[in-house]
Amino acid sequence: MPYTKAGQKAVDKYVKNNYDNLTIRVSKGKKATLQAHAEANEESLNGFVNRAIDEAVERDNAKGGGLHE
Repeated sequence: MPYTKAGQKAVDKYVKNNYDNLTIRVSKGKKATLQAHAEANEESLNGFVNRAIDEAVERDNAKGGGLHE
């Protein structure tokens, strides 16, 4: 079912109010590798990147490095 203009406006407003955007750059071809890894684990690329970040922060905090949330 296609979005209506009002529906898209509501989605855009929700995203703006509930998420921060973060742009990352990876070497040419790496995006496909990351996408394949995410799909193999039945998650989106965004979900995989967020999980990887959360795990790295948790690991760094456990060994006494990094900032604590």
